[in-house]
Amino acid sequence: MAEYQAQNKPKLIADVRRRFEAEYVADKSDKYDPRDVERLQQDDNWVESYLCWRHNIVDETLKMLDESFQWRKEMSVNDLTEASIPRWLLEIGGIYLHGYDKEGNKLFWIRVKYHIKDHKTILDKKKLIAFWLERYAKRENGKPVTVMFDLSETGINSIDMDFVRFIINCFKVYYPKYLSKMVIFDMPWIMNAAFKIVKSWLGPEAVSLLKFTTKNDVQDYVSVEYLPPHMGGSDPFKYSYPPLVDDDFQTPLCENGPIASEDEASSKEDLESDGKESLETVSNEEQAAFLKKSNVTEPTSKAEESEKVDSIMRAFKKPLSVFKGPLLHISPAEELYFGSTESGEKKALIVLTNVTKNIVAFKVRTTAPEKYRVKPSNSSCDPGASIDIVVSPHGGLTVSAQDRFLIMAAEMEQSSGTGQTELTQFWKEVPRNKVMEHRLRCHIVESSKPTTLTLKDHAFNMSDKTNEDLFLQLNRLLESNRKLEDQVQRCVWFQQLLLSLTVLSLAFVISFFYLLYS
Repeated sequence: MAEYQAQNKPKLIADVRRRFEAEYVADKSDKYDPRDVERLQQDDNWVESYLCWRHNIVDETLKMLDESFQWRKEMSVNDLTEASIPRWLLEIGGIYLHGYDKEGNKLFWIRVKYHIKDHKTILDKKKLIAFWLERYAKRENGKPVTVMFDLSETGINSIDMDFVRFIINCFKVYYPKYLSKMVIFDMPWIMNAAFKIVKSWLGPEAVSLLKFTTKNDVQDYVSVEYLPPHMGGSDPFKYSYPPLVDDDFQTPLCENGPIASEDEASSKEDLESDGKESLETVSNEEQAAFLKKSNVTEPTSKAEESEKVDSIMRAFKKPLSVFKGPLLHISPAEELYFGSTESGEKKALIVLTNVTKNIVAFKVRTTAPEKYRVKPSNSSCDPGASIDIVVSPHGGLTVSAQDRFLIMAAEMEQSSGTGQTELTQFWKEVPRNKVMEHRLRCHIVESSKPTTLTLKDHAFNMSDKTNEDLFLQLNRLLESNRKLEDQVQRCVWFQQLLLSLTVLSLAFVISFFYLLYS
């Protein structure tokens, strides 16, 4: 079934585009932003997110697109900037992005105690929600967020059901598939009734995404390093503005500095031995050629040894995926693969290729600067050239799926120097809109042979899944579907019971007053 849907997906996407253009745009073109209509025709992922949320039913998807696109134009979502939001709202720190949950999803914080119900400011607050979500969506393109609904120190004045309903609609209609879960922290008893209403707005599909937590169990979803002290965490982060929170990326360890001699020696040994292991996936011809080179017993100079390591790296540089940016092509496109702790942490390789006619300056930042050594992390790349960036865990620290890397790049003038002093000055002066950014996630490969891009076997060990693996996955999927159906049935039954009790209560009150005054 899943395979059939995957094969049928291009047809569904094409059908949505054709019918939306014919049935909606023709009659309501003035109600949509032309940029959204154009993006719909070009961005398959965007169309697919709406389709998936509506269970691949085209008619329902079209209605959802219509509602979403009208809202986007009314809110001027494509034109929202910092200048669109009152400064005091940005300074108060009630809504922002920071940190990751245990599954590696970005945390979208809503500190309810800073919200006071006020009809005069509600539109600006809604724009702030839309601003953050659109900013994230443009950067991450479909990766979900976990909403942290922090209700600690919340009073009755903060209860604003209109605002809560808007947030629900953002994930239910305007940004489908972006909600991983909604963690409700420290909810006062007085708000129990309000959140029963919230559940009905979410619908049965999304009710399971609500996670009610206290200080005792919030760590089931978010580790202490990304939780503030009042939630039992150790995150020293304090929100401040300006500037906007820059996605937690910082400069990593060993920026362009020389790797210690013992590390360099072990790095070369790893490369040589890894090259030999990788021969299993290379053709017999390449094996023979490589073995011939690696079995030389004559003493070699350091320069020759370094050249040998470089040639090994070049020989195995066949990336599985490439992100094609306007300035740089970046491989891998989305994830850096590291070996598990049991198999020994392996260095990962990022390959940058300059596709412009000018020198491109680049720098690498990470959300966990204490964990990684990156070399080089701040340098430049000549026109048409490629640069290898080696990323290695530092000091025995463990790679986490929560860790992220940010690659920033900008074109330099031909006359500009490329020394460290010139690069430092360049990054101080380059306009933000001239900087290309691309993000990479970390992935830990549990098997002894990683499935993709590592320095050990650079894109050669992409093993096909066996029929048995697929069968087991299918069974797990069917089991999860059965559990979901049971949950939906229970939710429907509970809602019906709640509605019946409400009707009975209302009838009782009416009867009581009728008898009292008759």
